[in-house]
Amino acid sequence: METTKYQLIKDIEKLLNSYEGLKDSAINANVLDCMDEASLKAIISDLLNQKENTLASNIDYLEQFKKY
Repeated sequence: METTKYQLIKDIEKLLNSYEGLKDSAINANVLDCMDEASLKAIISDLLNQKENTLASNIDYLEQFKKY
């Protein structure tokens, strides 16, 4: 597997493991071997969007407890 794809897979694993409670996620590189770089980058983009949306949702929720 080429180095760029390997690094993208590692980046996906890091993103998955950054979720609370998911510290041992590992992706079988053989499963993703058939995916191209664009597909792997799309997965990373989707994961980042999910994290951003979750953060925004949490901020909205927590904002109600803020003292002005």
